[in-house]
Amino acid sequence: MLHPRTTSARSARAGDAALWAALAATTGYGFHDAATASLTMDLFLPLAVLALAVPWSRHRPAAAVVLVNGLCVVGLADPATPGNAHVLSLAALSCLLGSRVAAARRPLLVLAGCAAVNLATCAVLRAQPVWWFYAISVLPAALLLPWLTGRHWRGRRQLVREGWRLARSLEERQHLVAERARLTERSEIAADMHDSLGHALSLVALRAGALELSPDLTDRDRADLADLRATIADAVEQLRDTVAVLRDPPNRNPGAGLPVNDTVEGLLARAVASGVPVRWERRGASPLLPPLIKHGMYRVVQEALTNAVKHAPDCPISVRITHEPDRTRVSVTNAVPSAGGPAHASVDPASGLGRGLIGLHERMSVLGGSLRTEPDERGFHVTAVLPHQATARTGTPEPGPVRVPGTPDWAEEPASPTEAALNQGADTAPGPVLPESAKRLASVRGEARRRSAVAFVAPVVAAVFFVPSAVYLAWQLTTSVLPPSHFDQLSVGRSRAELAPLLPARAYLYPPDHARSAPRPPGARCEFYRSGRDLLDDVDLYRLCWSGNTLSAKDTVPAGRP
Repeated sequence: MLHPRTTSARSARAGDAALWAALAATTGYGFHDAATASLTMDLFLPLAVLALAVPWSRHRPAAAVVLVNGLCVVGLADPATPGNAHVLSLAALSCLLGSRVAAARRPLLVLAGCAAVNLATCAVLRAQPVWWFYAISVLPAALLLPWLTGRHWRGRRQLVREGWRLARSLEERQHLVAERARLTERSEIAADMHDSLGHALSLVALRAGALELSPDLTDRDRADLADLRATIADAVEQLRDTVAVLRDPPNRNPGAGLPVNDTVEGLLARAVASGVPVRWERRGASPLLPPLIKHGMYRVVQEALTNAVKHAPDCPISVRITHEPDRTRVSVTNAVPSAGGPAHASVDPASGLGRGLIGLHERMSVLGGSLRTEPDERGFHVTAVLPHQATARTGTPEPGPVRVPGTPDWAEEPASPTEAALNQGADTAPGPVLPESAKRLASVRGEARRRSAVAFVAPVVAAVFFVPSAVYLAWQLTTSVLPPSHFDQLSVGRSRAELAPLLPARAYLYPPDHARSAPRPPGARCEFYRSGRDLLDDVDLYRLCWSGNTLSAKDTVPAGRP
């Protein structure tokens, strides 16, 4: 099996060979079509330069463009015509420069340098206007336009690659979402285990403790009940350990749980039947509440009773449910244990205890309500305020300090460890985070906009410098043409007024030096006219010599240099 890198290298060499063959074919066709050409300078040398420039176009594309532009410079020295097949090779390598180099500044400098070399060559050789026209129109177009095409091609490929990368990222994110949903479900199972089983086990332990005091039991029965209580206590601890493994608070969605099929009245009735000293009252007319709000009230009372039975057994518990026009307030208060001191003061969420209160706080936040837990010297207070219309939110709520309206000022005293854990991070909620896919998409769009700007500005700048000169030169070359048929009708000795209908609008202003220095009749003033409209090839010149306003001589100056 071939290594991927070896296969890629072979593909690159095959592509370079195919490109060289195509450019060599155009060079050979240009050599065959030329009237006079040197086998060494016009065929073998260009083929050797292309054999070096094509492989360089992968690692040194700018150098490859400079090499092929050198062939075009050599073509400018041709006395017959500036045009040759090397301009096609220049356009191909300029396109590769745009597609293989991401930056724009260095390639633009290379292209500008090549154009400057071409113009300097024309100046040094004192080239004719046809060569100047070729150097300021054809060669810049072969440099700039293919480069812009290559950059556009590169941008499209980058967008396609980015699209596939985003698709793979979205696929991986779908797997992560599924995994997170599974973990969230485990979290909900753990929360229900703590809320339901923990409460039920606490009541069973309390009932077993009450049976130990029955006078009808034997010592063996009391020992069995004591073992039962110890077993239940161990089961509660094992349940807490299981909750610690299953539950993942940062990723939990507390609003996803379903309400239990029970009521607050039934919960309190079972507690009283189990021997828990509960006294409760309801104030106000009971409104029709959504299931989420009913379930929230149930969880508040259930968690408060569970904590009271565990941390303050045999102490009276007071439950008050107050219905207001737009909200319901649930208050649960248990008295101080007989040993004295603030109830529930040893609850520490960091150690795994107090987990039910933290989950309850999350649940209230999701429902749009608030929860206050506060110990003092008289007991432990749990107060929840729930709106009658749930404003459930997805995601993980940030716990923070919640002040219940109507609570006294002493409620703002330093909080217990449980309350401190609940209030942590209230003022440091992070703002919205931009997704990584959106960042990458913005980066790719910005790069595409920059390429579009370069693609628009570069031709405009080139047009400002080259187009006016090229247009003016083309106008001069095409308006100084004397057709051969008109030249044959000109007769020596006739006046200028008679011959004016046959003459073009203006004379040719750029005759070569050998035409200017040709012998002329004494005292005559000579004018030159082009014999054809070809802008990319040198044509014969017609010379008309005038003595005053009378044509004294006419002759033909062959194209090219002697």
